[in-house]
Parts: sequence; C-alpha cells; structure tokens
Amino acid sequence: MNGYSRARVAVLGASGYAGREAIRLLARHGRAEIALASSESEAGAKLSRMVRGAPGIALTRIAEADFAGCDAVLSCLPHGESSKWVEKALGAGARVVDLSNDLRVIDETTPEWGRGAVYGLPELHRGRISGATLVANPGCYPTAAILALAPLVRRGLVAGPVIIDAASGVSGAGRSPKRELLMAELAEDFSAYKVGNTHRHLAEMRDQTGALNGGAGPELVFTPHLLPVKRGILETIYVPLTAALDEPHRPWLDDYAGEPFVEVMTDRLPTLADVTGTNHVSIGVQPVADTTRPMLIIVAAIDNLVKGAAGQAVQNLNLMFGWPETEGLT
Repeated sequence: MNGYSRARVAVLGASGYAGREAIRLLARHGRAEIALASSESEAGAKLSRMVRGAPGIALTRIAEADFAGCDAVLSCLPHGESSKWVEKALGAGARVVDLSNDLRVIDETTPEWGRGAVYGLPELHRGRISGATLVANPGCYPTAAILALAPLVRRGLVAGPVIIDAASGVSGAGRSPKRELLMAELAEDFSAYKVGNTHRHLAEMRDQTGALNGGAGPELVFTPHLLPVKRGILETIYVPLTAALDEPHRPWLDDYAGEPFVEVMTDRLPTLADVTGTNHVSIGVQPVADTTRPMLIIVAAIDNLVKGAAGQAVQNLNLMFGWPETEGLT
C-alpha cells in the first residue's frame, strides 16, 4: 500500500474521446478528485457541461496548467506532444500515466527521464506498475492482441507468422474533424488502413510479445480496419501452433484465472456487445480444421476507449496508489 486514501488528479487533453472517458470514470471514482483538466479547444468552459457528474471546474489551456498540488496526471495528449508535459508533471512530483505512444517502447530515442516507464498492461506487469511513478498506457490494438497471444507465446507454442486482423470503431481515430470520418463517408462501409505492417502499434506488440519469449517474439502481420461504429475493437488472430492442444482454452483459463477484467469465453466467441462500455477484454479460441499444421483462431474484443485507453489508465492509477484495482471501473 502507498498510503494514499485519496489523490488529486489532472487530466490533460480532457476534451478528446479518451480524455472525456477518463473524466467520466474519475467522476465516479471513490478515491480520485479531479483537480485540473486541460483543453485547447474548450478552455474556459465548465468541465461539468462536458461530462455529466464531473466537477464544475473550468478547463484550462495546457500552457497554463499548474501541477502543484496534483498527486497524479493522466496525459491524453497527442502522440509527440505528450512527453514534454509528462516530464513537467514528473518534475512537479506527480505520478503519471501517459496514454500517448511516446514511451511505450523504450529504445535509444527515449529521453533519460522516461527510460524507467513501466508498460501499463496490468495482467502482465502488475507488480512493476504498483508504486511506479511513470506508466506508459498501452495502445488499444496492442492491449487486445498481446493479452490474446500471451498464453501461447510464453509457452513457446507459436510456430509461424501470426496474422492479426483488427477492426476498430471510429472513436479510435480521435476527435479532430476529418472528412474521411464523416458519417456520410463511413456509413455502410468497411475499410482497411495502414496495410503492409505500417501501423505504429506494431512496435509495442513486437516488444511485449518478444519479452514473453526471451526476446524472440513471433512474426506478426497486422492489418487494422475501420468499423462504422463509435467504439469497440474486435481482433481475429490466426496462430499456427507447434502442437495441437487437447484443451484449446486451457492456457487462457490458467493464465487469467482471477483476473478482474479478462473474460475467457468457452461456449462462444466474443462480440463488441460483450465489452462496450466496460474495462473487460473478452477472449475466445477456436481450432481450425483441415490445415497442414495445427492452428487456432483467437477472437479478442475490448472497448477501445475503456480497456483500450482511459479505463486501463484508471486501472493503472489504482495500482500505482495501492487502491483496489477495480475502483471506479465496476
């Protein structure tokens, strides 16, 4: 336990989709008090007008944010913009959960102050997250993919290239207006993007799956798709196996027994409706018939704004402050 009965929390980028979701969750949290919220587009507006149940504090521009008196900061700022404010918040003594891509993979380009960041996937790194001062919140696609693959990778059961077909609701593209995200453009359509292994989330998928197998993770082929729905991610993952499994669900049932936010479905495959509005990941597996080598299909579903962003950030916050992991999330 870290001795905090309550904490004053700042949310940076509070008017974006992930920021709004963070405000919604923190507003009903029993131990977190929203002390500051930043927005460039809505500075001066009352937070309570933006999110029902939130306190009536005024949104401030990020340059005017004062971290003095804040115990924690959730940074929902854009990739590339977040890190300078994360550094400033750390310098003010706050614990930080960064929801951007800036610190998820530690390499030679990572600034010295950020090299101690813990990858914030509680099901894999709970011990390191507890008491950490800086957590890099995982991306939405990697959260589902890594949790789906981890039981096979750590057992050395993956025989060849893993194909990940993932579809996300449009809120995953952010709140900035773009013509291709207009309702008239999206409705009754379905499209792939960043085809050919070019999506930035691949780096953290490779990094984390590699760490599960002594640095030698499986080859990944990742294709994201845009769904004409507001929220949710469904990933269909094709995995060649080194050997057939007598009980296909057993690795997931064993590894995630007791996990508060992982549901292993043994009677059917998950859908978006199983997870929308929750901090859960639902996982189902299905053996593939008539293939030359044993193969499994894994289907994983999450809400991209909750377990894929703000909900996981609150889960990490709870661990960092020694609170019940499910506080504000159930």
